[in-house]
This record gives sequence, C-alpha cells and structure tokens, in this order.
Amino acid sequence: MHTPDDPLDDFHARSVSLLGTTRSVHVSGSGPAVIVIAEMPGISPHVARFARWVRHAGFRVYLPSLFGVDGAYPTADAGLQVLRRACMSAEFHALAGQGASPVTAWLRALARQAMAECGGPGVGAIGMCFTGNFALSMMLEPAMLAPVLAQPSLPLDDPARVESDADELFAVRARLERDDLTVLAYRFEGDRHCSTARFAAYQAALGPRFVGRVLPDAAAHPSPPPFFRDVVGGPHSVFTAHLVDAEGEPTLRARDEVLAFLRQRLLPGHGVVAEGLL
Repeated sequence: MHTPDDPLDDFHARSVSLLGTTRSVHVSGSGPAVIVIAEMPGISPHVARFARWVRHAGFRVYLPSLFGVDGAYPTADAGLQVLRRACMSAEFHALAGQGASPVTAWLRALARQAMAECGGPGVGAIGMCFTGNFALSMMLEPAMLAPVLAQPSLPLDDPARVESDADELFAVRARLERDDLTVLAYRFEGDRHCSTARFAAYQAALGPRFVGRVLPDAAAHPSPPPFFRDVVGGPHSVFTAHLVDAEGEPTLRARDEVLAFLRQRLLPGHGVVAEGLL
C-alpha cells in the first residue's frame, strides 16, 4: 500500500529571490517567523507535520525547498538519489574541512526577510539532519534568536567534528554570549550519524550556551518510512520520522520543549522552557 504524499495545500508556495537565487518557500500561519529546514530527503509528510505544529503554536512558518520533491513520501531509492545529488552540489558541504554550506547565506537572507515581514523580536530556525547545523550558521544573522539543531549530521565523514569552521564557531559563541542566547539540540543516544562525539564537539565550541538533549533509542518510532529504515538505519529523526505522537512519549515531550523554547524567545510572556535553557 502506497503511503500518500502531502499536498501541502494549507501552505502558500512562494518564489523567493535572495542573493541572486530563487527558491520555493512554503509559508503558513501568523506570528513571529520560524524557519523549518527540512531533513533529507526533503519536505516529507513528517516534516510538514512538524511545521504545522510550529504554526499551531503561534508562528508564521517558512518551509524552504532545498532538495527533493516537496511533499513526497520518503522512499528508499528516491531518497538515496536526493542525498547523492546534494552531496555533489556546490551548495552543500557534506564532508569535513569545508566549513559551513554556502546555502546558509541564503537562509540568513531569508531570516532577514521573514523578520521584515512578520515583525516581533526575532526569528527562530530548526535544522534537521543534513541541515541541522544550518540553524547554527544562521546565528550570524542578528534577526535570529532561537536556533534548534535536530540530529545535526554534517560532516558525514567525521562524527567528531561539526560543520562550522573555527571562525564561525567563535563568532557564533560571541554572539550567544553577548545577547544571552542558547542553542537547543537533540539526538538519539545510539545515532551513528549524530554521535556522542559530535555533541561533545559542540559543547567544547559553544560551552554552556549549547544545551544538548539525548533521547534513548527505545523512544524512537519502530516503523519509520523506508528511507529512514533502509538508508538511515536506526533511531535518528527526533521530530519527524522517529517521533511517536502519543501522550507521555519522550519524542513528544522534546517537541513540546522546542515549541516552548520558541515561544519564550519569540513570544515574550508565553510558554515556560525547561530549567537550564536560559
């Protein structure tokens, strides 16, 4: 039985031209802006579900299309093709030693535009998997106030490093300390794509401004879509394919913590974040 694609018909698909590049961005909701950056292999039904949760929490969601087929259910073969193309693209730096992916400059420009359109104190961003570190690179944009890194997986070839180079990490940490901000991050305990060593590297670079959450592997959904079952392998996607949408589940509590973090940063007076995030 074929699982249906998501038509995304409750989003408005816009063509957004920034820095000489035009991309499709799916926009919905009202309130301060939050940019949800899809994981591999693109804006899947589970990514769209997460974006709707953010919208329902009181935000205007911007869902940029960076790769894959928007709304497509993530099959193994098609998803692997998307991953291979992205790894060869000049827009993404999948391997160690190359620094932040060039596409992050476009995402920072999107954050500036979203701030101008939505107002409020600033913008939030959630990066996932292949795009996880993108939310950190976006902190070089002053409009950005609330970065969330979900299972950041780059560089693919060195689990003990992070995508950002030393200069970017230094600049981001200085900004976090100057503006009293934090970075919230999530991973599953046994995730080989986002390892214990990677979180340790973030902690070393950002100090107490990095707040890492580690969920037990047993909390992951046991039946994810084929791309995550056959290509990713093992617990990985905290807020999408491996989230268990049931009361009391650790992944659902993590989702709620993210929504509270966004409210605290972008909707002052709304929501309470867990102790230690501020």
